[in-house]
Amino acid sequence: MNAQKAQALTAVDRYQDLLCEVSDKLWDHPEIGFHESYAAELYCSTLNELGFQVEKNLAGIPTAFSGSYGEGGPVIGFLGEFDALPELSQQDGALSRCPVQEGAPGHGCGHNLLGVGSLAAALAVKEYLQNNNLPGTVKFFGCPAEEGGSGKGFMARSGVFQNVDIAFSWHPGEVNSVSTEGTMSNYQICYHFHGISSHAAMAPELGRSALDALELMNIGVQFLREHVPTDTRIHYAITNTGGSAPGTVQPYAEAVYLLRAVHPEQLIDLYERVNQIAKGAAMMTGTTVEIEFIKACSNVLINSELNCVMQKNLEEVPPTEFDEADLQLAREYQKTFSKGKTYYDTLVDEVTNSNLKTELQAKADEPIHAGVMPLAQERQGFVSSDVGDVSWNCPVAQINGATMPAGVAMHSWQMVAVGKTPMAKKGMLHAAKVMAASAIDALEDPSVVQRAKEELQRRTGGKPYRSPIPPEVQPKLP
Repeated sequence: MNAQKAQALTAVDRYQDLLCEVSDKLWDHPEIGFHESYAAELYCSTLNELGFQVEKNLAGIPTAFSGSYGEGGPVIGFLGEFDALPELSQQDGALSRCPVQEGAPGHGCGHNLLGVGSLAAALAVKEYLQNNNLPGTVKFFGCPAEEGGSGKGFMARSGVFQNVDIAFSWHPGEVNSVSTEGTMSNYQICYHFHGISSHAAMAPELGRSALDALELMNIGVQFLREHVPTDTRIHYAITNTGGSAPGTVQPYAEAVYLLRAVHPEQLIDLYERVNQIAKGAAMMTGTTVEIEFIKACSNVLINSELNCVMQKNLEEVPPTEFDEADLQLAREYQKTFSKGKTYYDTLVDEVTNSNLKTELQAKADEPIHAGVMPLAQERQGFVSSDVGDVSWNCPVAQINGATMPAGVAMHSWQMVAVGKTPMAKKGMLHAAKVMAASAIDALEDPSVVQRAKEELQRRTGGKPYRSPIPPEVQPKLP
């Protein structure tokens, strides 16, 4: 690592107290998607304090913003998330399920760390540009509502990422690895059934049950599962049953569906088929159905050029030094985990070098996986992320950062509970350095950006980005 690059990374250490304070404040004030007013204001004031030019209300979303520094190209983006998950409130450091406030949100996906890690990376790149008097622009994007809102999808539809040359992101978790897993595109839809209320005993013939229609729709979708591609997914939640009185014919009922497919074309077909089932259920019951399209996101396009840069820096940046207190706390949390195959196990299974595989298997029981995983082959995953919409606009690479006890489950109370611990913050700062170092490599070697863009062109087949969110659909703002 050259001296200029190493010097820039020291910015993460010099500002670590401020960065960790911001992360803790976000943890203390969890907010669900599109409601992140505290987080947005905290970020914008911090960006101003650090010398970034702030732009608010991106894509007409009050909690979407950016902080920029520099002039000219290349334009390098860092993606920050900061929304929490509903009903995951949890006391800091508690070793059992113990909400701070029952039913309140909590940072069960580590977004208090994710956003600050990306901010720290942007800060280091800013110092690199400043210290070396170089052209180029670094932009931190404050992206709301990743969980169920596809904030980046709405931002991408408005052209927020059009002029970005490359972008980096990361995710807290149990390993240090480059993300080589493609995600699925998805649609989220609410089906509102409207019927007619009546006394279920005295005048059942006058009633038209919206709940009957919803149940018939769900049954129809169960039969549909046998006749869709195996790489599609259909999930649903009944969000309103129409009441709790069995003696009343329910005049209203609703369910939210989440449809996933690898390719957008598959998703369009799946959506139409589920809609036909909903309309058929309404016809059978004499009710009506209103179909509300809530949000959508595109599949993530992997960029192997940037992944190789990220892998190199994962291996070059000095590793996180977890102390015995970190390791012991991790062991205590591991006692609360359900046993099963972990993400670490999945990555080890893919290793083809027998000696390396044996070495990694021997470390499977470590309380924190502080080492660097080898670069895995590309594979198709079954989760979704609105990072996909950014990846259709510019090359994107992501890493996973070891911030949690080995074997932790995403979206769990344990992940909330450790979100303010020293181990989490150490992993966050390490991830920031890796992302910053990767961006600096791209600034020092313009061919990296060029090759990454050429790869994106190959992967899209030259097709321009087309937002999966219909133009009339707007974010579900407060």
